[in-house]
Amino acid sequence: MSSDNVTEKQDSPGLKMLALGALGVVFGDIGTSPLYTLKTVLFLSGEAPSPGVILGLLSLIFWTLVIVTSLKYAMFAMRMDNNGEGGIMALMSLLVNKNSKRPLVIFAGIFGAALIYGDGAITPAISVLSALEGINMVLPESKTVIVAATVIILVTLFSIQAMGTAKIGKLFGPIMALWFIVIAALGIWGIVQHPAVLVALNPAHGVKFLFSHGMASFLVLGGVFLCVTGAEALYADMGHYGRRPIWLAWFGLVFPSLLLNYAGQAALILSGADVTENIFYRLCPPSLLVPLVILATLATIIASQAIISGAFSMTRQAIQLGWLPRMRIKQTSAESYGQIYIGVINWLLMVATVFLTVFFQSSDRLAAAYGIAVSFTMIMTTGLIYVSMREVWRWNLVISLLVAGVFFIVDISFLGANLIKILEGGYIPLLMAVALYIVMMVWHRGVETASRIIQDKTQPVSEFLAEIEMHQVPRVPGTAVFLTRSSGTPTIMRWHVSRNGSLHAQVLALNIHIDNVPRVSPAERLQICKVAPNFWHIKAHYGFIEQPDISSLFSNSKIQELNLDKETMTFYIGHETILRRQGKGRMPAWQRHLFSLMVRNSAHVTDHYHLPSDRVVEISRQVAL
Repeated sequence: MSSDNVTEKQDSPGLKMLALGALGVVFGDIGTSPLYTLKTVLFLSGEAPSPGVILGLLSLIFWTLVIVTSLKYAMFAMRMDNNGEGGIMALMSLLVNKNSKRPLVIFAGIFGAALIYGDGAITPAISVLSALEGINMVLPESKTVIVAATVIILVTLFSIQAMGTAKIGKLFGPIMALWFIVIAALGIWGIVQHPAVLVALNPAHGVKFLFSHGMASFLVLGGVFLCVTGAEALYADMGHYGRRPIWLAWFGLVFPSLLLNYAGQAALILSGADVTENIFYRLCPPSLLVPLVILATLATIIASQAIISGAFSMTRQAIQLGWLPRMRIKQTSAESYGQIYIGVINWLLMVATVFLTVFFQSSDRLAAAYGIAVSFTMIMTTGLIYVSMREVWRWNLVISLLVAGVFFIVDISFLGANLIKILEGGYIPLLMAVALYIVMMVWHRGVETASRIIQDKTQPVSEFLAEIEMHQVPRVPGTAVFLTRSSGTPTIMRWHVSRNGSLHAQVLALNIHIDNVPRVSPAERLQICKVAPNFWHIKAHYGFIEQPDISSLFSNSKIQELNLDKETMTFYIGHETILRRQGKGRMPAWQRHLFSLMVRNSAHVTDHYHLPSDRVVEISRQVAL
């Protein structure tokens, strides 16, 4: 594992610039949570909360931010990187790389990723809705148009994704920095009115609330959890900015700003403020309310953009690791490899987000569905953290159980509280996650089964070449590159010879292999084995966040040394048609039909691997599953 994507010699100005950039990508979700968290918690706690209840709620929010975000994710999870990359799929890949037969680890990683998609569709809806609802305090009659305005903003946001966000993205960091400074200032203004609110830093107030209000205190945890729904982003986006810039942004600005704002809101309630309105906006002087609504809307749009970009990045990882079918990936910026666009994911997310906005109508109702999927994901992450403590850090069993046990108790408490939300709308992100998990598992099983069947039919190269020599198959001028999954004779090459009665003078069997690491160094990119005169087997290694590019691959110096005839080079690829297998061991019909549908609709190999389309020959073959 690498210690960080940002070296220890990183200068202070560079570190600060990375931290500023992280504000716009990493902290959008958790940074806009004050818009709706305390409002939701107050609603769950009942009408006219007493001072003791307010202090207990604030104490719970404070210590949830400390334990879940600062300790679990910032101090533990972010130290468990996969060569600088973070996130539940990167952690899963790290652990699977140590032992390929890890069904529970794979389940935790894949289902955890699917759950992130589920709540990812809710984040833009609840964020933008909660921001625009501040207009109600200025224009009460505007309530009927807030949903329509939210839909327009969301549709516009998703519609511009294909153009990329490289240029406008440079403004995200400064805008979010302004947002955190403003909410901190509002929080201080609130605290000044009732400084005694700071006693809530004592965890005894939170514990007292939990054990003195029965079922109500348990229900409130579901609302408290909303303050950390963006915590997973700290870990998932580590590869983009490095550990230290994210730490600097979190502990230097984001964490203090959130605490001050939550304390300010609580202080305002203790001062007698009306809790029926959005308490966040009550912190703002009336004359500055409209500018604050505008800033909040910009912040929530940035938070939504971060969720969308994160979905694109996670999808690419899943594709490269073999858990999702090939999709057309567009690079939207030559400067940043992370700036990509995946149309299928973009439009599916847009449909889901707009549906949720129209279905729930308000942030209060949407909060009932929010958090349940992320709470499941956090439990999965805790499980993987425990395995990492044992296998990566080599901690003993007792210490690992104690540390992971604390996180697990907190996670299971939040999950239990969130499970009550299922009938209130929480089933929607869960159904989305289950559907995506099924898609991922069926695709992975189908690919593995098809590869095994093809491998079983693979003929050793020595036998194939002996047959060619025995039947005096002519070798025609030119170079043929056969893309294959096997290490033997590519089946498409055998088909080509049997149908055309000839073989090129120079032959390459090319295998694209995605390793369980984020990136592969140029020195380790290629493995070239000469299996016969003018016959090479090449294995090209890529990391799971890299996009294979065969056109540029052939400019590699190792391939240049082979003196290939590039002018007459032709690429041969296979296209599978899925059929029903006879006898035992076949895939269930519904899985076979789903896999076949995904195969037919996946991106073409030519586009996915950046092959020169005018030099590609596609050979169809039937695979019985």
